[in-house]
Amino acid sequence: MQEEVFVSGRNIPNIDPHLEVWHWPISVDLFFGGLAAGLLFFAATFYLLGKEREYPSIVKYAPIIAPIGITIALICLFYDLTHKLYFWRLYLTFRIDSPMSFGSWVLLFITPLSFLWVLSYLEDIFPRFNLKFKLLIRIRDFAIKYRRTMAILLIPLSIGLGIYTGILLSAFNARPLWNNAILGPLFLTSGLTTASAVILYFVKSAKEKSLFNKITLALLFIQLFLFAHMILGYYAGSEVQLEAIDLLIGGEFTVMFVGFVLILGLIIPFVIEVLEYFGYRIPVIIPATLILIGGIIFRFVMVEAGQLTRYLY
Repeated sequence: MQEEVFVSGRNIPNIDPHLEVWHWPISVDLFFGGLAAGLLFFAATFYLLGKEREYPSIVKYAPIIAPIGITIALICLFYDLTHKLYFWRLYLTFRIDSPMSFGSWVLLFITPLSFLWVLSYLEDIFPRFNLKFKLLIRIRDFAIKYRRTMAILLIPLSIGLGIYTGILLSAFNARPLWNNAILGPLFLTSGLTTASAVILYFVKSAKEKSLFNKITLALLFIQLFLFAHMILGYYAGSEVQLEAIDLLIGGEFTVMFVGFVLILGLIIPFVIEVLEYFGYRIPVIIPATLILIGGIIFRFVMVEAGQLTRYLY
């Protein structure tokens, strides 16, 4: 008979197993939600600035990805629900102190607006495409008529959607890795950065490319600053926060976080954009792809690692 000595009443294998509730659908939802929010924010902002003709890729072409991204995010959310037939109950009330409630209502309003925005530019995006159904023609004319109103609404809604993806995690006080106020601004900035990367795929003129190289460079710098602030905050925190950051730096998620998120997804694109700023011509597909890879891996790492951290009591 083998004798075992337990020095702690917690974290005993097969007796006190850890609980993982959120899996890959939540990570995918956070990525596409942030991406769509960034695309709609840039489109609405440049439209209100009167830059529709000057920067058509930003206002017209790149936003076509937004409703696709929101649809994927909603499908992932629905797939992850345990009681799928009761999702409608979220819309019987609104609780400002609940990230779930806040996010649900933001998605309720921003989803149709994203489709209307693309529909208003559909014939510009696809010149040979002609709407044949009268109902769709009326909806398109309505969207064109109230395009400015939609842009005004999309700015706060897109910011809300982008920051919600981080607040959703930071609201879980029982998870030390998630219990960090910087996650909201960090996820918002990450969503804007991934959106700028997608826009780089769509840019057609040298002027658009030059502008968004600078915007991407600035966003990468802000994101690196926020990551540094987050990491230093963990190291200046309590023992459980030190254990949480050890998962990302020195633990089982080190390769994914440091290698793919920080180095591959942020530092290398930042260096490439700096070289681009000083006149070196590098294909935009390289930094744009690296940013997107880093963005989605960042969500996977935070969701998976966060569920492994907890307070021992």
